[in-house]
Amino acid sequence: MEGIVDLHNYIFFYLILIFIFVFHVFASILEDFYIFLRKPQTEEDLIDLRYSMFEIRNVTHFSTLEVVWTILPGVVLMLIAVPSFALLYAMDEVLNPAITFKAIGHQWFWSYEFSDYAENKAINFDSNMLYDNQLNKGEFRLLSVDHPLVLPINTHIRVIITSMDVLHSWAVPALGVKVDGCPGRLNQAFIFLKREGVFYGQCSELCGVSHGYMPIVVKAVSMKEYLSWINNV
Repeated sequence: MEGIVDLHNYIFFYLILIFIFVFHVFASILEDFYIFLRKPQTEEDLIDLRYSMFEIRNVTHFSTLEVVWTILPGVVLMLIAVPSFALLYAMDEVLNPAITFKAIGHQWFWSYEFSDYAENKAINFDSNMLYDNQLNKGEFRLLSVDHPLVLPINTHIRVIITSMDVLHSWAVPALGVKVDGCPGRLNQAFIFLKREGVFYGQCSELCGVSHGYMPIVVKAVSMKEYLSWINNV
């Protein structure tokens, strides 16, 4: 997610330059063609009008300018494309994760499965949204769940996303993760949490009438707290 934010700030610099240039062009057009809105009153006004028409004709049929404003956008696109492709490949890089868990979408809740800690039995639980009458003070409406997903910080984590019924999407904006869960298919994403905290997300695929009621809560904790949670879950 830090890379996505940095790329946004990098591209926004060029957007500001483009906005200033286009605004200048529009302002220049209004200034240059304003003379046609008034009729020449004297011979000097007529001379100014003919001179302005000569200048405008040179600008509207200026081959060098046309070459510049054709090549310059291509150069800007290249400057944007290089870091974009680098980030895209970095996000798809396959790592050797220390922890792997599976996120399974249902109509309309999420279930999670950890299969790295037991030979014959996997750790799995459902995560359902808390309704208004179940909320405690300080909890967010339509975002809080009864069993949040607990993950350790400073650890390479792989999440495998799938679905049991229709298309779902496991999306946590603060982590830069948004991956579709498709029935009969496994998709994966990688997470690296750098600080403790609680991060919220929601299903981002139109999955039915209760689409807006299957939030995601990721609780980032220290490794010690995570191991304690695994032993007690």
